[in-house]
Amino acid sequence: MIEQVKYKIDNKTKPLGALGRLEDIATQVCLAQQTLIPTLEHPTMLVFAADHGIASSGVSAYPSEVTAQMVANFLQGGAAINVLCKQHGIDLKIVDAGVNQEVEKHKNLIDAKVGKGTNSFLAGNAMSEAALETCFDKAETIIESVHLEGCNVVGFGEMGIGNTSSASLLMSVLCNIPIEQCVGRGTGLNDEQLAHKLSVLNQALENHPTPGNARQALVQFGGFEIAQVCAGMLAAFKKNMLILVDGFIATAAYLCACTINPAIKGNALFCHQSDEQGHKLMLEFLDASPILNLGMRLGEGTGCAVAYPIIESAVRFVNEMASFEHAGVSQQT
Repeated sequence: MIEQVKYKIDNKTKPLGALGRLEDIATQVCLAQQTLIPTLEHPTMLVFAADHGIASSGVSAYPSEVTAQMVANFLQGGAAINVLCKQHGIDLKIVDAGVNQEVEKHKNLIDAKVGKGTNSFLAGNAMSEAALETCFDKAETIIESVHLEGCNVVGFGEMGIGNTSSASLLMSVLCNIPIEQCVGRGTGLNDEQLAHKLSVLNQALENHPTPGNARQALVQFGGFEIAQVCAGMLAAFKKNMLILVDGFIATAAYLCACTINPAIKGNALFCHQSDEQGHKLMLEFLDASPILNLGMRLGEGTGCAVAYPIIESAVRFVNEMASFEHAGVSQQT
């Protein structure tokens, strides 16, 4: 199949390789879909939201109630992800995976609440094994639903005060990278706050045995939204959907997913390199090439939404651009 894809792309009316990364993206999409005529159908962004018990230890510049407030903002259409999804024709759904408040029903809200936030992983595990299984079950149901709506390309975003701490620990234990290289400023910590965050996460590592696999790592340090993103990516892969990976937290969820099933990489498009310190190292560990590097660190799936039209351009050129033969253009001698 790869030879056929290469032949089709190389025989478009352009010098070899002249469309650069667009050619790489087009190749990946063709191979994932096993076709020379790839499609992007009903693109959907899922933003998973949940609270974290570790937020009570002062690891974020914002209080934990901001999670619920931002969910309300998403549902009212006022956040960055709303604007970007509207601009690019992406359907947006918000998932309550574990917000520490009741969220009013809304046509764009999916209720997948596992609990009102995780436990603090300083005192013990963030969640039980049963809660993790519930996260996986609920995420599979969500993916089944959007797939039935005709979606074959799904982006994963997140919202949760304290979730860069969870992501940093997951990165550290699964990549075997010192926590100091994984921790960033998250919501905008100053130097003193960053030092405190690092101290808290070091203490958490000391209080837990080294996890034997990604599921154990999620039980120890994960968030309900991170676990559901991980499970959602795995479920999307089973449906052979294209998976749009956002920034630091979403990539940590992907790290868990690809540890469970490495074959998922063929369907994953890494949309951008976050400005969060650990993201570059995590992408290097995964041997992943992000499409964009705009210094963004917002989350919400915003990197996916901004990168989507580039992915669409790759699919359009491979489907619509003329070949030398059809255009009557002479090839390179």
